[in-house]
Amino acid sequence: MGFREASNESADFDDVRVTAADGTVLLADDFSGGLGAWEVAAPGRQADEWTLARKDVALQGRKVVRARAYVAASHTYELWIDGKRADRGQSFSYPGEGYYQASDVTDLVKGEREVGLGLVAHWYGSGQGRPAGVPGVLARVVIEYADGSTQTVVTDGTWKVTEGPYVQAGRRNGEGEQIEHLDGVRKAALEGWDEDGFDDTGWADAVVLGTHPAAPFTHLQGQETRIDESTARPVRMLTADDGTVVADFGKVIPARPVVRFDDGVAGRVVQMRAGYTLNEDGRVGTSTLQTQGTNMVYPYTQVDGEQSFEAFTHLGFRYLEIPAAGEEIDRRDVSAVVVHTTVPEGQEATFDSDDETLDAVWDMMQRSALYSVQEAFVDTPTREKGQFLGDAANISYATMQGFAERDATQQAIREFLASEKRHWSSNPNDAGRYNAVYPNGDGKRDIPDYTEMFVDWVWRYYQVTGDRALLEEAYPSIQRTAEYVRRHIPTSGPTAGLVTNLTGGSGAYQYGIVDWPEPGRFGYDMGTAARTVINALGVEVLRRTADMAEALDRPAAEAAAYRSAEDGLVEAMNGKLRRTDGVYVDGLRADGTQSDHAGQHSTSFAVAFDVAPASDLPALAEHLAGMGMKQGPMTVHRLLQALGKADRPDAVLRLLTNPDDLGFANILAQDGTFTWEAWTLDAGSNHSQSHGWGAQAAVDVTETLLGIRPDGAGGSTVRIVPPASGLDRASGSVPTQRGEVALSWERKRHGVRASLEVPVNVTARVELPKIDGASYKAVGNTDARLVGTVGDRVVFEVGAGKTQFVPLPR
Repeated sequence: MGFREASNESADFDDVRVTAADGTVLLADDFSGGLGAWEVAAPGRQADEWTLARKDVALQGRKVVRARAYVAASHTYELWIDGKRADRGQSFSYPGEGYYQASDVTDLVKGEREVGLGLVAHWYGSGQGRPAGVPGVLARVVIEYADGSTQTVVTDGTWKVTEGPYVQAGRRNGEGEQIEHLDGVRKAALEGWDEDGFDDTGWADAVVLGTHPAAPFTHLQGQETRIDESTARPVRMLTADDGTVVADFGKVIPARPVVRFDDGVAGRVVQMRAGYTLNEDGRVGTSTLQTQGTNMVYPYTQVDGEQSFEAFTHLGFRYLEIPAAGEEIDRRDVSAVVVHTTVPEGQEATFDSDDETLDAVWDMMQRSALYSVQEAFVDTPTREKGQFLGDAANISYATMQGFAERDATQQAIREFLASEKRHWSSNPNDAGRYNAVYPNGDGKRDIPDYTEMFVDWVWRYYQVTGDRALLEEAYPSIQRTAEYVRRHIPTSGPTAGLVTNLTGGSGAYQYGIVDWPEPGRFGYDMGTAARTVINALGVEVLRRTADMAEALDRPAAEAAAYRSAEDGLVEAMNGKLRRTDGVYVDGLRADGTQSDHAGQHSTSFAVAFDVAPASDLPALAEHLAGMGMKQGPMTVHRLLQALGKADRPDAVLRLLTNPDDLGFANILAQDGTFTWEAWTLDAGSNHSQSHGWGAQAAVDVTETLLGIRPDGAGGSTVRIVPPASGLDRASGSVPTQRGEVALSWERKRHGVRASLEVPVNVTARVELPKIDGASYKAVGNTDARLVGTVGDRVVFEVGAGKTQFVPLPR
C-alpha cells in the first residue's frame, strides 16, 4: 500500500486509516513518527525548501566605522542581525550566472559586543522564472574598525541550520509556484533564532560545498536591481454573506499580505485567500478565470494569543479574505507589503489633460508597468513570474520612459544575451535566437517574433540611455539575429524576398506568435508562410542592426550590407503583401498567393516600422482608425504608434478612451485597475487581470498626445510635437538621461500656446501646428531659433531653459 504525489502536489500525511469492506483495518498510522517507517520510492529534497541558518559572532571590542554584508542564495534569502532584517535578495539564475547583493549593515552592529547572524533561505525548485539549480547560501560580512583593522565572517561549517517553520502544501499552479503555509506553532518554537545567545544545540551543522567559487556556484555578479517595499492598507473592509471578512485594497497590487490576530488558537489553520474579484456572495472568486488558474490561498497555523502572519512570497491581488478567524478583523489588522523594482526617486513621468478618462488610463498603465517588475520583468505577478522576452520588452518601454528605470532593463537584456549563449549560439542554424523566457526551468525554447523584438528593445535602451558599452556587448548576438532573419529570406520561389517560415516556436507559436492570447489575433491568418507581421519585424531587425553598426563605428560596408537587406525586404513587402488599395494582407501562402485576410496587425506593423510609403499613410491611418480595436494588448502599442506616425492623434485618443470598444477604457469600465492580458475575460480561460505588456502604450500618451518625443541617444535631443487634433489641453513631463523635459500646452484660436522646459545639454526641436493667418513667438529663452515652416508645422530649435511659445494673429 502506498501514496502518490502528483508533480504539482506536496503531500501532508496525518492520521490515515484504511479498512476493507468487511471492516478489517488494513492500515492505521497517525504519522507521529513521520515517514520513517515508509519506503520512499524516489528520495530527494523537498519541493519547497525553507532553511534557517545562524551563527553568533563576537566583535572585537573596538569602534565600528563600517560593516557590509555580501549574500548570494538560491533562490531567495533574508539576512537578519539580532532580530532585525538587514537585507533581502534573490538569484533566480542558472548556477554560474547568479547574483550577490551587497548591503550596509553598519547600524546593526555598531556598539554591540556580540551579534547573532541569521539567514532565511527559500529554494523551491524549477518553475517559471527560475531554473532549479541547487539550494545554497554564500555570505560574507566585513566589519571595519576605527583603528583600520577588519573582521570578516563567512558562511562555513561553524554555522547551524534547521528547517524553517513551513508546511509542505503543494503548488499553486502548474508553473512551479508553491503554496506558502506558515506554521505559527513551529515559528513560535524558534523565537529568537536570529538573535545572539539563542540555544541552537538541536540544530545541525551546515553542509559546506567548498570554498568559493565551488561548483555549481562558479561565478556571481553584483546585483544592481533592488526591490522597493511599501505598506498598503485596505481602502475598505467588506463582509461576505456568510460573515467572512474581506479586505479590499482598492486596486490590484503585487504584494505580500500581513494579518494581525489578537486571539489566536494554537493549531487552528486560517485559510486566507487573495483574489482579483468577488463572487455574488461576497467571497473571493476562485474560478480559473478569476485566479489565472492559481490557488491563491495563504494557509496559516495559529498559536495562542496575539500574533501576526506575514507572507514571505507575493501574489498580485486586490482582495484578501480571512475566513473563520474566530475574532473580529478590522482595517487596522490587515495590510500588504507592495513589491516592485526600485526606480530613481522623483523621476516619474507625469501627465494631465482635459480628458478624465485618458488621465485614468494613463494612471492605470503607469501603475501596471511598475507593478510588473519585481525580481525581474514578469508575465504576471500571480500566475507566471517568469521573464518572458516579449513582456519584458513591452514593459521596459514604459518603465524606462515612465520611471527612468535602467537597472532592470539592462539586467534583463544581459540575461537574454546569456540565453543565446547558453542555448542557441553554438549551432549555426540556431545562432541569433533567444529564449522566450529566461532564466527559466524548462530549458531551450523560443518564439520567433520575440527574438525579432529583442533587437528593437536593445536599440530602444541605447536611445534612452546612450549606454554604448551594453550596445557593444550585445552587438555580436544582434548580428547573429540579423543573419537568422536573412537565412529565412529565399532568393527564389513563391515567397522570394520575404521572411518565410521563420524557424522557432511550437504549437500556436510556431513561426511566430503575432499576438496573444489567441483572441487578440482577431482572425490573423496563421496559415501564411510569409507573415506580414514577422516581415515587418524583420525589417526592424535589419534596420536597427545597421543603426548599431553605425553607432559603434563599425566598417561602412558592414552597415551598408544590413541597410541593403532592409531595403530589399521593404521592397518585397510592398510588392507582394499589399492589396490594390494599399492595405496589407496577413501574408503569402506557401504557393505565393495572398492571404484573403487583411487584419489590423498587418497594416499597423507596416506603418509602425516605416514599410508603408509615406504617401499612403493618410489612407492607411483612416483604414486602421475605422477598424476600432482589432489588436490585443500585446501589440496595441504598434497600432497606436502607427496612428501617431500618420499624424492621427485623434484616433489614438479615441482608441485609448472609448469605453464601448475593446481597450483600456473598457477595462476601467469593468472596474479593472491593472492592464489585462487580453481585452476580454473569457469564461474558462486563465487570462490574467494583472499583465503589464499593454502598459507599453504609456509611451504613446507622452509621445503622441502630450508631444514629448525623446530623439537622440541618451536624451541628447528631443522633439516637441503637440498634437494638431484631439485633446484641447495637456501637461506633463518625461525623465531623460540628461534630466526632465516638461511641457504644457493649450489649444487657442490662433494655434497652441506652449510652455517648455529643457534640461542642460539638450536641444529641442519644437514643431507647432501651423494655423493659417497666425504665427508663433518664442518668449523667455533668447537662443530660441525659428527654423521655418516644414509641412504643416512651424519649427523652432531651442536649448536648455524655459521657453513659452505664444500663438499670434498676423
